[in-house]
Amino acid sequence: MQLKSTLLVLFISFLFASCKNNETDSTSTLTPVKHGSTMQVVHSDSAPKFTPEMVSNKRDFICGMPVIAGIADTAQYKGKVYGFCATECKDEFLKSPEAYSTKK
Repeated sequence: MQLKSTLLVLFISFLFASCKNNETDSTSTLTPVKHGSTMQVVHSDSAPKFTPEMVSNKRDFICGMPVIAGIADTAQYKGKVYGFCATECKDEFLKSPEAYSTKK
């Protein structure tokens, strides 16, 4: 019985320790960078990842991939943040953001 109790305590301790490692640093920042007439958000290494709820688009404008599959990069245009599956898709969007953002 004592072995089961010890194993249970160790297992619960492990769960709490692993959950602690997944927390994001609240001091992380995003750096806005001027790109032509648009603003783009540049992620620092310690910045939290964007979630689909944080961006205005449901699909990547360039390749059509749903943003719920993952957001690798973002761009801000006319006060909205858009998510992209890759930096290449974001770069293509920034060439003509008006054309893509009106399609939605």
